[in-house]
Order: sequence, then C-alpha cells, then structure tokens
Amino acid sequence: MLLRENIYDLLRTDILACRFAPGDEMREQDLAERYEVSRQPVRDALLRLQREHLVTVQPRQGYRVTPISLSDARDLLRFRLALEPACVAEAIESAPDSVLKSLDQFRRFSGSHEDFITYNRGFHTALANASGNRRMATALCDLIGQADRLVRVSVSNLRGHDPAKLVAEHVALIEAMQSREARTAARIIKAHIGATEKRVLPALKRNAVIVEERSS
Repeated sequence: MLLRENIYDLLRTDILACRFAPGDEMREQDLAERYEVSRQPVRDALLRLQREHLVTVQPRQGYRVTPISLSDARDLLRFRLALEPACVAEAIESAPDSVLKSLDQFRRFSGSHEDFITYNRGFHTALANASGNRRMATALCDLIGQADRLVRVSVSNLRGHDPAKLVAEHVALIEAMQSREARTAARIIKAHIGATEKRVLPALKRNAVIVEERSS
C-alpha cells in the first residue's frame, strides 16, 4: 500500500477512535513527527479527511477535528436506518446459507466496553458484507465506522449500558436472517437502530464536544 494510504488510514482510525477527540487542534508538523513521515502525506490525508467532514481546515492555524453536532449525529443514524435494513433484506434474499451461518460467531460476547465496540462494529460490518451489494456495503461500513465516534464520545454518559441486551438483539436478528424471515428481520434491525438513536443522542447532548445545531 502506498505511504499516503497508510497515513490516511492511521489518521482516520485515530480520529474515529477518539485518540484525537472532537475539537482537538492538529498541525501537520506534529502529525508528521507522530507518524514518522514527511508533511506531504499528512497534508494529503488531512485534505481527504476534510472531504469526509472529519477534519476542518483553520486558515493560518492548521486543522481541527470536526466537533460532533446533534444534527449530524442524527443524520448519520437516520441514514443508517435507511441503509442497514436494505442490506439485511438483500442478505436474506441472496446470501448463501454459509454466509448467514457465519453470523453465528456474533451470538456470544464477553469482555470490556472497548471489546464490545469492536464486537459491535464487526457484527454490523458482517451484515453489510452479507448483502453482497458492494456499494451498499461500502456506504454502510463507513457509517458504522463513524458511529464508533458517537459511541465513544457518549460512553461516559451511558451508565447502566448492558451489552447483554444488545447481544440478545443481535442473536434475534441472526435467527431471523438464517430462517430467511424478512419481515421479522426488518422489524428487529429497525428497532435496534431506533434504540441506538434514543440512547446515544441524549448522551451526546450532555457532552461538551457537541456543537450547536445548524440553523434551519
């Protein structure tokens, strides 16, 4: 892989994992030293991330990790609500039994909250890829990656968060998909994403890195 792709992937991962928190300032020289490269691949990566709205350019000052707004978080979750059920439906209609059977690896979970974020990302990425629709899967995987940032930012406000309940929802969805019960699967995945919105948005609203709503 080309060096500039490496730096882009590393920097994007660090932003989505909140190693660079929303609102943090970044400078090309500091990043070049962090990743032990010249400034050019760092600049290229930052410009790509700007197009993805993860980084904001500050004239004569450098760059800033784009703060999260409630409106943007809501847009992301609503887009996922439109896209993920479509991927599930495609998987039920077209995926081989072996692909649906491979979802069994997500029937159980044990570990820390950080482990759950990894597990959860893996599960929803598997749903996207099971669709067999490359374009939909790519778009959904990008949404899933960006949603990690929402979860991490809100984690301090999610007291009483019980992974067991979410894993149970995953299991119910897996069973519906493996039985190719399209209506049941659609109901489960829509309720699952709706519950995520109801849980995450209020938590984000109480977080200091959230910026004001965009004007109407």
